[in-house]
Amino acid sequence: MDQTLFHLINGQWTSPALDLFMAALSNSEIWSPFFIAIVLSALFFGGFKARAFMVCLLLSLLIGELFTSALKSAIDRRRPKQVQDVRMVELQKARPKFMTLFKKPTIRFSGQPDRNRSGPSFPSGHVTNNAIIAAYLTLFYPRRGWLYWIVAAAVGYSRIYLGAHWPSDVIATLFLATGEALVLLGLFELIWRTVARRWAADVYARHPSLISTGRRISVFPGPDSEAGGSRHIS
Repeated sequence: MDQTLFHLINGQWTSPALDLFMAALSNSEIWSPFFIAIVLSALFFGGFKARAFMVCLLLSLLIGELFTSALKSAIDRRRPKQVQDVRMVELQKARPKFMTLFKKPTIRFSGQPDRNRSGPSFPSGHVTNNAIIAAYLTLFYPRRGWLYWIVAAAVGYSRIYLGAHWPSDVIATLFLATGEALVLLGLFELIWRTVARRWAADVYARHPSLISTGRRISVFPGPDSEAGGSRHIS
């Protein structure tokens, strides 16, 4: 089933438009300036929530990269292009890198030189990073953050399309990275509540949680209060 689905995506469900789109989507060098600008904007101009989001995300991506590297070495699963000839899409060289989007990519089939050019297949680094981003956006910004899962899924699909990963690699990595993100955020939340309560009481009083924007307190009327009186402090 894994190989059948792989060959459908990699060899049959293809088109010139998808070739360029999938190759560009998987090329982190194209999108790096955009993400760097977002990170700097959040850190320097964002509020507490945006900064907390970005710090937690960057730490999780760093830890995720180390964890992914360790798992790759331990599991050592071969990529599709390392065990058979697969269809590959390569972007043309250009500077700046985004200019490659205006050039027709090269289509070729993998051969012997590709056998040792890449590391192990599972887990996928691309999918790990994007699943962590999607999980954090969903938790910090639930109203629209979940939309990033569409991007994460598209990146995962592109890794199969480009012959870099098996479908099972992508699916398993999505679950693994999501769980990793939840565990790490829970750890960061615990550290914040423990350390900030003791060393930054004023900040903690305004921001008792990394995710929420503040504490909402309801004061209900006592026996000697005016009927129906209540107030909320955010």
